[in-house]
Amino acid sequence: MMYSGKQMEEKAVIDIASLMCAAARTAPKAKGIDNIITLVLSGDEKDALAKKMEEISIREDEGTASFPRDAKNIYSAQAVVLIGVKISYLGLKFCDYCGFENCEECKETGGRCAFSFIDLGIAIGSAVSVAASNRLDSRIMYSAGKAAMEMQYSGEQAVWIGIPISLSGKSIFFDRK
Repeated sequence: MMYSGKQMEEKAVIDIASLMCAAARTAPKAKGIDNIITLVLSGDEKDALAKKMEEISIREDEGTASFPRDAKNIYSAQAVVLIGVKISYLGLKFCDYCGFENCEECKETGGRCAFSFIDLGIAIGSAVSVAASNRLDSRIMYSAGKAAMEMQYSGEQAVWIGIPISLSGKSIFFDRK
């Protein structure tokens, strides 16, 4: 059987995306509680995420070029790895990393546990290290995460970050404006 370079590159992107999800899953987590969720988008689903980013930019008139610029990168990327964290609370009696006295107060007032975001950051770092080790170009995008949150990819309340990945002769993320 013969495979073209393009076929092998497409397979490599999805294979590496799966390894990125595995790295996010196995990353260390506070109290060993796993609230990380992952998802990979390609094709029409990836383009729908980019379209949502453009819609957010128009709706919010945010005054910067980040959402439309990032949407162009998503259209150009072969896939997007989404890493999220479910909103949860550890039940600590003494902490105040979130700005509240304890988890109960944080939860009652609608705050968000700082450890969730620490876990998310560690998972993202683990995932992008896999992309880099396998020579895929990537970027960490809150804008893609915001669009994913609005698209409600999870049945639960979650915060997402998007990581578009690209395999090309020149990084699509390098000369961004």
